[in-house]
Amino acid sequence: MPIFQFLADTLISNWEIITLFFIIAVLYSSVGFGGGSSYIAVLALTSLAFTQIRTIALLCNIVVVSGSTFIFAKNKLFDWKKIIPLAITSLPLAFLGGYLKITQTFFFILLGLTLMTAATLMWTSGYIQQRSKETNLKKSIIKDTSYGGIIGFISGMVGIGGGIFLAPLLHLTNWDTPKKIAATSSFFILINSIGGLFGQYLNPNFYIEPTITIILMFTVLIGGQIGTRISIKLIAPIKLKKATAILIAIVSIRILWKYLF
Repeated sequence: MPIFQFLADTLISNWEIITLFFIIAVLYSSVGFGGGSSYIAVLALTSLAFTQIRTIALLCNIVVVSGSTFIFAKNKLFDWKKIIPLAITSLPLAFLGGYLKITQTFFFILLGLTLMTAATLMWTSGYIQQRSKETNLKKSIIKDTSYGGIIGFISGMVGIGGGIFLAPLLHLTNWDTPKKIAATSSFFILINSIGGLFGQYLNPNFYIEPTITIILMFTVLIGGQIGTRISIKLIAPIKLKKATAILIAIVSIRILWKYLF
């Protein structure tokens, strides 16, 4: 009985976070993303240690995008010859970013800047996708490995998968069709999250509170499975992205104000 009482108390005291994680998982998984940036934005407003925030976000990312990646693979949307250059640098550098020992102040400043960048990219993503049809930049292995490495390293430190950065870049460079870009971003998020999580696990400061973590993972598992099977028709995707961008930007400003001023 004490175990069930403890579980019930945890659910009741964290119902707002659990609800937000469920909504985020449904919405993000419907377009092939994991929702890491939004999970972190929510957790950054709690009293959790920043080391736990990163770990929980990555675990939830893995749970959500695993389903999306499986569906994309089943529909044969992966072009491995183009994906490998992105992955070959992102995975080891995501591991390195997760392994690095950083201070709480540095983490939150980097997080604030990352969230602001993510919000900007989400706000302008519709414009970028429209422009990409008219843009024909030369693709190269060097460019893709650079994208993968830089995004992977930052993602590992912050605790996200990096799809929020990769997808707009791929659209901007007319990398491939929108469906294949979504598939590639999903796989990219998965391997970066695994690499970053493994790096954090080997970090001496690694710690995680199992109860809330398992509850949130189970929550996003359900939300992610729902999201991968439906399309959001009640809200236009561009409006949804802009609304999310505003919320992430507000959290970013709040974090930066606290740790810079």
